[in-house]
Parts: sequence; C-alpha cells; structure tokens
Amino acid sequence: MTDGQQDFEKEYADLGATTQNAMDIAETSMDIVRQFVPDETLADRVRQKSVHSMGDIEFQHLIEFTGSDDLGDDEDAPVRAGARAVLEEATIVTDITMSKAGITGRGHNCEKRKAIGNGAELAKETGMTRTAASVLELDKKGVYDGAIATIGNAPTAAFALADCIENGTRPAAIVATPVGFVKAEESRQRIREVSEEYDVPAITNVGRRGGSGLAAALTNELIHVAKDVRTDDLELERTADERRSLEDE
Repeated sequence: MTDGQQDFEKEYADLGATTQNAMDIAETSMDIVRQFVPDETLADRVRQKSVHSMGDIEFQHLIEFTGSDDLGDDEDAPVRAGARAVLEEATIVTDITMSKAGITGRGHNCEKRKAIGNGAELAKETGMTRTAASVLELDKKGVYDGAIATIGNAPTAAFALADCIENGTRPAAIVATPVGFVKAEESRQRIREVSEEYDVPAITNVGRRGGSGLAAALTNELIHVAKDVRTDDLELERTADERRSLEDE
C-alpha cells in the first residue's frame, strides 16, 4: 500500500472511498452537507451523516439523542459511548444482513454480527417474527451486553431489544432506525423510553423513514469518531456545550 493509499484509508474509511476520484466526490459531498448542517458537536457529525445518507437536508432535524454516559446526558453522550465501544473493540450486532453489510470493515477491530438467523425455533414455537426471536436468542447468550446494537429494518427487533433492556441487558450504545408504516415509529419511541429510563445511550429518528442504510451510516460515524480519537485528531471526553464553547473562541 502506498503512502497516498494509506492517507485515503485514514481519512475516508467512513465513506468507503479508496480512489482519488472517489475521495474527491466524498469530500465535495460532505462539504456541501456542512453548508446546511452545523459542525460543532459530535451529534452534529451524526446529523451530517444522516443528511448525506438520506439525501435530505431536513433529515437533520429528525435525529434524536437519548441516554447518558459518564459525562452526562447531553446530545453527544450516545456518540461518545458508541465511539468508546468501538475503541474497546465491542461487538457490533445488527438486526439483518443488509445493516451488517453497510457497516465498514475498516478503521476498527470490532466483530460484526447479525441477529437474523438465530432463534428459528423460538419464532416457530411462538409465532413472533424471526428478527424479534433472533434478538431474544442472542440476548440469552449475553451478546448485547456492552455491544453496539444497530437496528435498521425491523421494528419488532427494536421492541425485543427494549424488552431485553428492561430485563437488565445493557448495550454500550444503540442505533435504531427501523423503517416502515407498521409500528416503526412506535418501536423507536420505545427505544427512546428505555434509553432514558435505564441510561442506555441511543441514536434514533422520528417519523416513518429510516432503514438499514441509515443505521449503517450512523454506525459508521461512530467508527469514524473513534478513528479520529485513535489518531489524536479528536478529544472525546468533552460535552457538547464544551465543544460549542471551543468553536466560539
């Protein structure tokens, strides 16, 4: 690998670009996004990624940050928690294959797992969805404790994860953006409720939109934040207000 290629890997692991032309496109695209989305806090970085992923400037206003970490319950808490989990090489657990496929394999040493494919017997016995059964099956094995839980497709997976949290499971961070017209919005609201009640950091969105691509993109931003910490380009242990104050100086 040449020095130039190493620079590309370091700077753009989050967008997946590896060639010069792809780098130029990625940089131009994010420059355009930053004209419309603030660039002060870690939460702003997630908002930027949501806009980039959805192709919709207004989507920045639909992202919600809940829960807390050791520094507090400011909007950066879920991003800090997720980045710490990446630095600690926590497992990233997705609901389905598509969400897993969209998460970069570069810039981190986390194992990527998908829930779907587990819990077939439970689904058959109870009639619940395969994704809900998969979450419950993995939770029995302790997979979600300390993990980054990414749900991009299945509302029933989000409901199941919320139940697990009520029963004592503690993911390091959650990214939940299940999409659809049946219980999708309600499932994200349920995640926000348990996030607040049990101090589990979570990133969600409101409305009917969402999806695996968005969930993967937001998870990739957690990876990118962690990479910036690892390369000393970012100090992680600051609140959102502290970052805004630094920008104002």
